[in-house]
This record gives sequence, structure tokens and C-alpha cells, in this order.
Amino acid sequence: MKLYNTLTRKKEEFQSIDSEKVTMYVCGPTVYNYIHVGNARPQVVFDVLRKYFEYKGLKVDYLVNFTDIDDKLIKKANEEDRTVKEIAERYIKEFKTDAEGLLIDESKTFHPKATEHVEDMIEFIKDLIEKGYAYESSGDVYFDTTKIEGYGKLSKKNIEDLISGSRVEISEIKKNPMDFALWKNVKPNEPSWESPWGKGRPGWHIECSAMAKKYLGDTIDIHAGGEDLQFPHHENEIAQSESLTGKPFANYWLHNAMINIENKKMSKSEGNFFTVREIGEEYDLEVLRFFLLSAHYRKPLNFSKENMEQSKNGLERLYIGKKNIEHLIEISQSKELTSKDDEIKIEIDKLEQKFRDSMEDDINTADAISVLFEVIRYANANLNKDTPRGVLEYTLNKLETLSDVLGLLSRKEELLEEEILELIEKEIKRVKIRIIN
Repeated sequence: MKLYNTLTRKKEEFQSIDSEKVTMYVCGPTVYNYIHVGNARPQVVFDVLRKYFEYKGLKVDYLVNFTDIDDKLIKKANEEDRTVKEIAERYIKEFKTDAEGLLIDESKTFHPKATEHVEDMIEFIKDLIEKGYAYESSGDVYFDTTKIEGYGKLSKKNIEDLISGSRVEISEIKKNPMDFALWKNVKPNEPSWESPWGKGRPGWHIECSAMAKKYLGDTIDIHAGGEDLQFPHHENEIAQSESLTGKPFANYWLHNAMINIENKKMSKSEGNFFTVREIGEEYDLEVLRFFLLSAHYRKPLNFSKENMEQSKNGLERLYIGKKNIEHLIEISQSKELTSKDDEIKIEIDKLEQKFRDSMEDDINTADAISVLFEVIRYANANLNKDTPRGVLEYTLNKLETLSDVLGLLSRKEELLEEEILELIEKEIKRVKIRIIN
């Protein structure tokens, strides 16, 4: 399997540290609001990668963190006259509701919370200070970026340009403009914890490094997230983690591209900002999942009413095709297989291999979805009530196996039998007309 590694800017053959297990860390939400469609993309895409590894027989240790202490959370809590913990707990619950709607496999996902690992972060910071990579200043602790080589190697940012630009916070208490906070001194009306440097709270970047190290080890196989996290978040994670351990933090860095709204960059100020919850009021969230997988994850994706309608129609066609096979199974009989039946199974196996080839090529979910349609088209053209039940069940099993990898077609339709038959009849007629033409 080849994955595009942001660190090297090329596709590389994937090889996990443990031949029987894959460790994955996906940056999760800051839980101060409902997740938006842009937040949903990495959660869906890398859930599919996890499912594909499992399809291949690998065990996956899969972590998606919750950032439950942050400036945004504090601001929200003060605005609503609530505690930060109350805000976090509310939106963690809402995230899980949306994740369930998106058919993300939450049962196998571990969600460490930042606030439950502050002691781990303090120990991490103390070790960085002892090694000479960090320093205390006025109750804050900063990572000294001048003490390491290769800062910027992930994002390929020009450090001098960053210093002269607006991407770097200038502070008199920092030794260098690029230094970033590991620990923040206590401020009024903010949660705080005791530390060797006085009361305060952890910086954002240290949270992921500490939790990844605790649960996945010094080096993890895959670290993933949106491309907007490359700098400064992931860059700073690399700096602090590799300085502490002397080992690579992650062997493969995967980043998904952003989502545009009606061909414009999604922005609250532009008023083109959609939460998953809002989308769920108009569409089944499986449609949104289908949409998010309909393009390669490293390509920008345009969210629009038209594209969602296309996704809705495409998903419905797959469901109709699946129902057609299920209906044929109900009315079929068990028979001895002929050479023609064996040929059908061989063709279905070829389509499964085509699906695997798509996924092996840097998680090409768009092509993988196309294979599902090919399975349906082949079934419509070659299977009927006289086909042996074993062949029909074989085809359905393959379709379900492949769609399970994508997290699709698991919804139980509540249609009357007459409605199902009517939809199937329409689809068969459509296919016949296309074949004749």
C-alpha cells in the first residue's frame, strides 16, 4: 500500500512498525461547538483507512483526541456563564452524536481528553527543560526552536518569512519569535493546574504529543489531520516529541485538503459555514459521508446543494442495487454451480481486487466507490431469479464487505416490499435501456 507522506512530499510504501498492528493518531476537535463539514472530512477519511487496515486483517490502535481546554472553550464558557468542563462535556456528546450519524466506528475509537492528561504534559515539559530544549519565562514555559535542526521540515515553511510575517506571535518574554508555548501562566477566570512553574494550563501542541506518547509509544505509524494543521500544530508536535525521545514522532504524516462552500473558502465571516448538525436536518448523514469520500482526500472538495443531491442519488442507486440482490436471494433456489456461475464469481473477485487496488493507491475512495457501482451494474446485467442462491449470496457478501470498508450501505431501509420492488424494476429498466443504447 502506498500513502502520500506529507513529510517527504511523495507516495511511500506503507510499512507499520508492528507487522500485525497499525497505530494511528488523528487530531480531533476542540470541543466548544458543533463540528462543521470541514471537521468531518478527516474523521470520515481516516476512519475509512482504519477500516481498510482491519479488512486486511490488521489490528488498529486508533486515537482521536478531544481538546477540552483552549482559548475558544474559555471564551465560550465565559459568554454562556458556564464552566469550561460543562461546555466540553456538552460538545463531546454532540460530537459523538454527529459521528454516529456519519457512521464513524466510535466503538473502536479511543478519545483521550487533554484535561485528563495534564500531569503527563507536565512531566513531558519538565523533561524538555532538563534536556535544554525548553525554558521558563514569567510563569510560561516555551520550546526553544533554535535548539533543534530542521524546524519546518513538515510544512516546508520558510522560517525567516514566518518571523517577518504575521503567522508568529511576537512576545518580549520569548527568547526567539518562533518559540511556542508549552505551558501558559494562569490568567483570571481560566481553569488552572499546579505545576513546577506555578499555576497555569498546557499549551495546545503539547497535548497531542503527550497523549500520543502515552498510548501509542515514542513513534507512531500514522499521524493524520487536516492540511491546515501542518503548521504550526503538527510542526510543533514533531519538534517537542523528537527532542524528547530522539526518535521519529510519526513515520507517515497524512493530511486531507480543505472544503470549499459553493466554490468559496468556508468562512464564518462569509456566512458560508455549515455544521454537520445543520446538514443533517436536510440529508441523512450517510449522504454526507458518501460526498466526503467522492473525491480523493488530498484534493479540495466543493460542498454545494447540487453535489449533495448527486451524492444522495448515487447512494440511493447503490441501495437499490443491493436490495435487488437481496430480493433475488429471497426467491432463488440452491443449485449446483455451472461453469458460467463460476465465471460470475471470478468477475466479482476481479472487482474486489480493483477495489483493493484503489485503496492501496493512497486511499483513493473515489475510485473505490466507482467499484461499488461496477458491482451493482454487473449484478443487474448477469444475475436473475434463476441464478443459484450461492452465487447471489457470494455477490451480496462481497458488496457488503467492500461497502463496509467505506462505511456505506449499512442503513436498514424501512420501505414496504411493494416500494422496494418498484424501485428495483425502475433500476432494471434503466440498465436495460442503457445496454440497448
